[in-house]
Amino acid sequence: MGQLLNPLQGSTFIIKAFAQDPPKLYRKNLSPHFSKYDRYRAVLMSTLARRWGVVYCKNFVNLEDHAPGWWNLEALPHVQTLGEFPREELPGKVVMVRFDSTLLLLEEMDLRINSVKNAVFTIKYLHKSAAKVILASNWNTNSTPRHPDIKSVADYLSSVLQLKVLPVKCSSFSMMSTEECFEKADILILKNLSVFKEEVANCSKFSKMLSLGVDIFVNDSFSQSHRILASTVGISRFCSTCLAGFNFQEGLGLLRKAAETKRQPYVAIIGGGNLLDKSAALHLLASTCSALVFVGLMSIQIMQALGLSVSSRLVNHGVCKEAADIIQFSLDKNVQIVYPKDFWCKNVDASKKMELFASNDIPDGWLPVDLGPTSLDEINALLMNSKIIWIGPVKFSDSSQSTCGTSKLARKLYDLTQRGCDVTVVGTTACKAMMQESSTLSAYNVFENASVVWDFFKGKPLPGVLALDRAYPYKIDWDAVFCDTALPLVVDIGSGNGMFLLEMATRRKDLNFLGLEINEKLVKRCLHSVYQLEMKNGHFIATNATSTFRSIVSSYPGELVLVSIQCPNPDFNKPEHRWRMLQRSLVEAVADLLASNGKVFLQSDVEVVALRMKEAFLLYGKGKLAILQEQVGEEWLSENPFGVRSDWERHVLDRGDPMFRLMLSKSTTTNSFN
Repeated sequence: MGQLLNPLQGSTFIIKAFAQDPPKLYRKNLSPHFSKYDRYRAVLMSTLARRWGVVYCKNFVNLEDHAPGWWNLEALPHVQTLGEFPREELPGKVVMVRFDSTLLLLEEMDLRINSVKNAVFTIKYLHKSAAKVILASNWNTNSTPRHPDIKSVADYLSSVLQLKVLPVKCSSFSMMSTEECFEKADILILKNLSVFKEEVANCSKFSKMLSLGVDIFVNDSFSQSHRILASTVGISRFCSTCLAGFNFQEGLGLLRKAAETKRQPYVAIIGGGNLLDKSAALHLLASTCSALVFVGLMSIQIMQALGLSVSSRLVNHGVCKEAADIIQFSLDKNVQIVYPKDFWCKNVDASKKMELFASNDIPDGWLPVDLGPTSLDEINALLMNSKIIWIGPVKFSDSSQSTCGTSKLARKLYDLTQRGCDVTVVGTTACKAMMQESSTLSAYNVFENASVVWDFFKGKPLPGVLALDRAYPYKIDWDAVFCDTALPLVVDIGSGNGMFLLEMATRRKDLNFLGLEINEKLVKRCLHSVYQLEMKNGHFIATNATSTFRSIVSSYPGELVLVSIQCPNPDFNKPEHRWRMLQRSLVEAVADLLASNGKVFLQSDVEVVALRMKEAFLLYGKGKLAILQEQVGEEWLSENPFGVRSDWERHVLDRGDPMFRLMLSKSTTTNSFN
């Protein structure tokens, strides 16, 4: 390590960046999946994809694995999960868990249901890890009559978790000592958040109050991920670590699974109404599935657009154009459209009388209430050996209840799951029907809250997902990146045009060098240079290192011996800036992953930025980092210890301005900063 800090001898190494198209540059390495590269690249180039940690690489991303879900990558970034977070970091930490009340406050809780089991496991996992757990959620007291107040909720959760749960008021919690509260109970729970208007308004002050004293925020309420709430979105602005709980992680995984198109045929069974609101989602399903099967009120609108005779009472003439557009789009994509061929109908004047009619020959005075046998037979034949998603109820009016057709459809889907078919069930009505047939939902991919899935299919971002810390989306094959993965690793955060890292890599063959840069255009140029130089110990990744540093570097087989942050953009380091680079989570990750006696090199041409970086590492470094002994007593290093200057450093020095440099070291014996 000492050799790393010695000035390196030799002439300045000039990097020439050639503007060459990446697909041509990596054509050999990307084969045999190169044909999909252009489509995949279009998504990677998006602003949000860049922010969330997308990579341009040589050959360790398997496009075959990731291309199927390309169409909505931005809505489902990879996030940090509780299971991946180092468990040894949890003891003594105050962790707020935003739990899902629709799961944990059920009248009859069934732990055989995966979502319920995972929701309980999140809380127990944290408690067993010696974390101090605070629960928070909102619930409708009208739908949970057994829990009229917070005390009854606390007592119920105590019986479920087999732990003592103590209710505390949101307003008084911030004033009470955390230690004092946890001396009285195993877990704390806040008052029902639905009584606070600030919760729905995502009030910043309310969010900050919720976060007081909290070290880690865990969102385990995936069913609320489509909403912007103070307890799911606002609070993340004030917590240094924001993770997905086990139930949230499962929901996110199931949604990704529903988006995959590897398995064909893929059939979407679509019920319910309100075609206008769901038009964007239907277009997306038509671009993903091989068949759209309409079984609810929406089917009447589709039949009318196809020119069939239907009851005018059930047609919304204001959405005829949207229905026609969906049909034309589906035809252009060679997607089969299936609608009911017959209905059980009731007479408007004699509601108890039921008769069977062809769907295009329903007499006046009769209205459809259920699917007929011919319709069910056609649907059943289509579903064989298919991947299936059922979203929306089999309803043909706002007043109709669960139908016999719903039960028969559920029975057919149950039979198909027994034969290995992949079935996703969305919505309360569909889930209840499946429960009646199989007594458990463990065999299906289940989303009881259909709003989350509809918003996802509409292409809308899910705020609850976006509020969590990002994880790097792919598993890195380090053997494909570096020639020798046993070598120590040097990471330059914000590597820019790569001149510093590339020159270091050419001089020090005994080290591997990794540049993390958010600007993918610069990363492409750096990778081009790596390719041109046939470099075996240098690599670059386009990612937001603030969020993904831990997930990327923790998988590296060798030791992390040096982390450098040089001349970060001052605008990104203002304390009030949500996305500033040097956040507490990044500092903690560096402190955790750095090898013993490893170094952190910080420099900037703006003194206030250098001071802020210095203070952040000393404050959040968990006592593991200290100013290098040789520098104690000096404000800043007078010379660059590596003898290799970044492009911006050269520019600053050439104009006669100073650089403010600092070196920190990780060791068991730390030096205090005065």
